[in-house]
Amino acid sequence: MRFVDRTAAGRRLAEEVERMDLVDPVVLGLPRGGIPVAYEVARALAAPLDVIAVRKLGVPYQPELGFGAIGEEGVRIMNDDVVRAARVGARERAAVEEDARAALELRLRRYRGDRPPVGLRGRTAVIVDDGIATGSTASAACRVARARGAARVVLAVPLAPSQALAWLRQEADDVVCLSSPEYFGSVGQWYVDFAQTGDDEVAALLARGAMPEDGGTVRTSAASGMGTGTGTSRGPGRGTGTGPGTGTGLGTGTGMADPEVVVSAGPARLPGNLVLPDGTPGIVVFAHGSGSSRHSPRNQAVATALNRAGLGTLLFDLLTPDEAMNRTNVFDIGLLAERLTLTTQWLLREHPLPVCYFGASTGAAAALMSAAEPHMDIAAVVSRGGRPDLAAGRLAEVRAPTLLIVGGADTEVLRLNRQAADRLRCEYGVAVVPGATHLFEEPGALEAVAELAAEWFAGHLFPYGAALGPHPGRER
Repeated sequence: MRFVDRTAAGRRLAEEVERMDLVDPVVLGLPRGGIPVAYEVARALAAPLDVIAVRKLGVPYQPELGFGAIGEEGVRIMNDDVVRAARVGARERAAVEEDARAALELRLRRYRGDRPPVGLRGRTAVIVDDGIATGSTASAACRVARARGAARVVLAVPLAPSQALAWLRQEADDVVCLSSPEYFGSVGQWYVDFAQTGDDEVAALLARGAMPEDGGTVRTSAASGMGTGTGTSRGPGRGTGTGPGTGTGLGTGTGMADPEVVVSAGPARLPGNLVLPDGTPGIVVFAHGSGSSRHSPRNQAVATALNRAGLGTLLFDLLTPDEAMNRTNVFDIGLLAERLTLTTQWLLREHPLPVCYFGASTGAAAALMSAAEPHMDIAAVVSRGGRPDLAAGRLAEVRAPTLLIVGGADTEVLRLNRQAADRLRCEYGVAVVPGATHLFEEPGALEAVAELAAEWFAGHLFPYGAALGPHPGRER
């Protein structure tokens, strides 16, 4: 079962939840992607909408891979298997949690504004997300709801893998799930439109869905004996903002076709999405980080901005589903680099255009190792929050002009990038996005990444464009 977008998924999910005839429900959306889904469920139940504050704990230097999650009321969930596999020590776990709690509190203030949280004591908490991958975040959300006094906890999601559902049925009183594919992959692959949900959209939906605890017009579920209303208002669409080259920003806007392809990378057959705007001067191949996939909302947002700037993009999965289940493969930079090289060779056979690389986290190391191969002729490389240090032995062999983009608040990774830059012998730049953390979740941070990347790629693909990029060896 595939869903058009989060709004459509929310409406289908609401139909199932309505049948439960819940008493005094409060709908709690997991930010950010769960909020548009939760908004539709809250509308259908005529229930108040609030955010449930949970934050993933990411492995240091590879935060896309979560080793646990935290929430309000001091709740903490740990995945011992990931902790052992990634060798995350107690001191590192404590440091990650401290940063995560500070970010969690900031996110709550941003989303709720001056509104207090909706009271849960004695009520039914309906926790909603756009999908579940591992279940750690959803599990933490269930425990947070209980810690805040919920009498009953219902978890409602459009899709989830069966193994995660089995675990979560021990955390929630009821679980509603529309689809549980046998070969799950990632949440994003089951949506036609899985564009990133922005903070402004989250705040707007929460403001529209929140209802005062005292005074005003308070609606309750039909089980309370009060009318439910029939409003037809829709949540706000994604704004277009501003972005490189075209002024359309990172929202979905009118978007471009995103045809699916099957990449032949040696014996492996890998799913991908290839976009080729008319007259494009080259194709940017994305290499995602560990724990991610071609459906990464951050990479998709950057790819959309590059498309609007006239550049082609290829997002693909570096590993087959079976390979991805082996955590050793996820961290095997040599294997990922080889897979990227084979994919590039396939792409050049299909579309003989200049190729650039955009690498994130560990994917950046794979991109640099591939670009260092003597037979590879890569036009330019951009790293977003990357780990170029993991390709330290090959950095001096990289010939492609390379831009390392790092968040100013991502201090350890910034240090590693500066050290790696000293090893490069090609044209390079280090661009620091002020105040941004590793995932560039802060307002405007991802837009800055897209603009920097578009400038760098354009400067090495379009005629007379070299003046657009940073000067060789310069940090800005």
